[in-house]
Amino acid sequence: MVLDLVVIGTAITLGPLHNSAFILLLASRRGVRKGMAFLLSWLANLVVVIACVLLLTGGEPPARHSPPSMAVACVKLAIGVGLVLYGAHRRRRPPRPHGPPRWTARVDGASLATAAGLAWLFQPWALVGAGAATVVAADLSSLDDWLALIGYCLLATLSLIVMEMYTVWAPAAADARLNALRTWVEQHQNQLIVTLSLFVGLWLTAEGIYELVA
Repeated sequence: MVLDLVVIGTAITLGPLHNSAFILLLASRRGVRKGMAFLLSWLANLVVVIACVLLLTGGEPPARHSPPSMAVACVKLAIGVGLVLYGAHRRRRPPRPHGPPRWTARVDGASLATAAGLAWLFQPWALVGAGAATVVAADLSSLDDWLALIGYCLLATLSLIVMEMYTVWAPAAADARLNALRTWVEQHQNQLIVTLSLFVGLWLTAEGIYELVA
């Protein structure tokens, strides 16, 4: 479980879409507050998903090769195959130049509630779903599993935490460097999405097959 959560959490934190949106929020008026609203909403989403899974399992992992464990393996396999197909589709698709989304023009006047809502909008739900399927194996009687769950949430939020703290401590330097980072991310957005989708997709596919046949 731990290694799966590390892979998924790393893929989530490196996602280009939410990082670009977060940098825009930080550069806007009251950017630090909006960034904090986005960050806390993002983290709350992960915690809520994990809590719902643990409520369903009762904090005890299902027995190996039981119907629940086989269903979880099928979910991982389905998400993995879906990510591989999506990554392959994005890789074959010719680049299409497009302007920034409409909401970016109104980011200066956005409220804290809007900033929090954007966190839910930009959440990579396929990866969050893969994380939820992995959390089914958590045993709440184990301190190691508790630490793994906390570490997963922090890892999946790490990029946001680093950028928020950087903006608080060195706003002038952060503004220039984060905007340069956003430009680079937007220029390489498709490559990042393809790489992350294929890597995590193949990982989950192999994991799902292994759990079904081992």
